[in-house]
Amino acid sequence: MRPALSVIFFTVLSGAGYGLWCWLGVALAAGVYPSAGVGVLAPLVFGFVLVTAGLLASTSHLGRPERAWRALSQWRSSWLSREGIASLAAYLPMLAVAWLAWRGSTGGGLRVAGALLAACALATLLCTANIYRSLKTIAAWRARQVLPLYFVFAWLSGGLWLWAWLALAPHAAIGEAFPLTLLALAVIAAITKFDYWRGIDAQPANSAGHATGLETLGQVRAFEGPVTEPSYLTHEMAFVLARRHGGRLRRIALGLFAVLPVLAIVVAVTTGQAAWMAPIAAIAALAGLFIERWLFFAQARHAVAAFFPAPQG
Repeated sequence: MRPALSVIFFTVLSGAGYGLWCWLGVALAAGVYPSAGVGVLAPLVFGFVLVTAGLLASTSHLGRPERAWRALSQWRSSWLSREGIASLAAYLPMLAVAWLAWRGSTGGGLRVAGALLAACALATLLCTANIYRSLKTIAAWRARQVLPLYFVFAWLSGGLWLWAWLALAPHAAIGEAFPLTLLALAVIAAITKFDYWRGIDAQPANSAGHATGLETLGQVRAFEGPVTEPSYLTHEMAFVLARRHGGRLRRIALGLFAVLPVLAIVVAVTTGQAAWMAPIAAIAALAGLFIERWLFFAQARHAVAAFFPAPQG
C-alpha cells in the first residue's frame, strides 16, 4: 500500500503518547511514581501533546475531515469507531489526573484516576491495532505479531520519554528497574519485528488466483483490465517498494528503535549518565518507529493489487 504520512504520524505519535500515559497511570495507581505535582503534570502534558497531535494528523487523511465525528456512530461493528470513542474517553481520566496533581493530591483519588488513565490508553491501543488486524484483504496485517507489536512499540516509545523526563527531573530517584524493563522491551520489539518481516517475506506473491481463491483450478487472469484510468485503488492500494530499499530501511529502523536505546540504557545504568542517554534513546526510538511504520504500510500487499500493475517505490 502507499504509505500516508498522516496515518504514520497518527500511529507513531499517539502510540507514544498513550504508552506514556499507560506507564504513568500504572505507576500512579501502584503508588510508586517517584514524583508529585509538576513531576506528574509535565509528562502528562507531554503525552497530551503527542496524543492530540496524532489524532489531529489522522483527520487530514479523510476526504471530509469536518465529518470525522460520524465515524463514532459505528461502534458496534467498527474498530475505527471504537478507537475514536476510546481515544476521546482517555481525555477524561487524563484531566482528572491533571486536576488532582495540580492540587498536590497523592491519595486514593489519584490512584484511581491513574488506573483509569492506563486502562483507557490500553483500550485505545487495542482498537488501533485491531483496525489493521481486521482487514482480511491485507495478509501482512493479519500476522500474529501485529497486535503485540503495537503494544510493545507504544510501551517502549512512551516509556523512553517518561524515563527521559525522570532522568532530567530533580529529586526523582528511579533506580535501574524501569530502564532495564525498557531494555527488555526493546529486545522483544526487535525479535518480534524481525520475525514479522521474515513471515511477510515468505507469504505467497499477489496473484489473481490467490486473491479470488481459485488458484487450485489453474492459472487465473482477468479477461479485461479492472480500471481504465487512475483511481483511489490504483493510488492507495498498489505500491511496491523495491526490495533493496526495504532491506536497508529495515536495518535503519531496527538500529534506531532497538539497538540505540539498548546501548543508551546500558551506558546510563553503568555510568549514571541517564540525563544524557535517556533523551537520545527516546528520540532515536521515535525516529525508528516512523521508518518502521512507513514500512508497515509500504510492504503490505492489498489483494486488489493483483489485478493491475503497481508503480515501484
